[in-house]
Amino acid sequence: MNGMATAEIGEQGIDVTDEDMAVLCDQRTAAYGFLSRMYRKELTRDMLDELHNLRYRVRTGNDDVDTGHRLLATYLSGLWENSITELAADYMRVFYGHGYNGHAAAYPFESVYTSEKRLLMQSARDEVLALYRAEGLDKQKSWKEGEDHIALELEFMEVLTQREADALRDSDADGALHLARTQLNFLEDHLLSWTPLMTAEMRKFAKTGFYQALAFLTDGFLQNDRDLLEDMLFD
Repeated sequence: MNGMATAEIGEQGIDVTDEDMAVLCDQRTAAYGFLSRMYRKELTRDMLDELHNLRYRVRTGNDDVDTGHRLLATYLSGLWENSITELAADYMRVFYGHGYNGHAAAYPFESVYTSEKRLLMQSARDEVLALYRAEGLDKQKSWKEGEDHIALELEFMEVLTQREADALRDSDADGALHLARTQLNFLEDHLLSWTPLMTAEMRKFAKTGFYQALAFLTDGFLQNDRDLLEDMLFD
């Protein structure tokens, strides 16, 4: 899958222009948007058909992404007439289980993994809501889940990376730097503090190769993006 984990800054000694960096941000924006959509709700037939028509790289330099690509390509090669129903059932099984007790599913909320009693709507939700609002963002009224749902946290990163691309194209170096720092802080303080726990549970509960693949792709991409941001900010 192009752009999922293959974005690179460029080799040492080669000048990288603002446009090069903006294109890189465009790729990151697309990857965050893809992951956010996968977690937001069950797949539609159109989305499944689109994924089926893509090509998936065998080697990207990240073992988790490579495993995710292999699992995804294998699952998509065996689609059948009831695949949408199968995936919808697996989505509910993986993320909501058979009743909430804190351990029955890979609940897609940061609070579950960062609160002592694995409860919803805890301090993590308040923290990310404050960060969203600091950037002028709030959830849509149609969104009924908590603000610390993984789909919204990934969408926040999608917005920030798109804004960074725009800042780079406007030659706004200070704005781009602020956005890159905000992204790295959000990755380290939030997404990477809990998603490895969630994806481990996804691998335990998922019955389809699709959601197994999504777990690996999420881990691999977030690892790569943290490394990329560190290179951008500190090299």
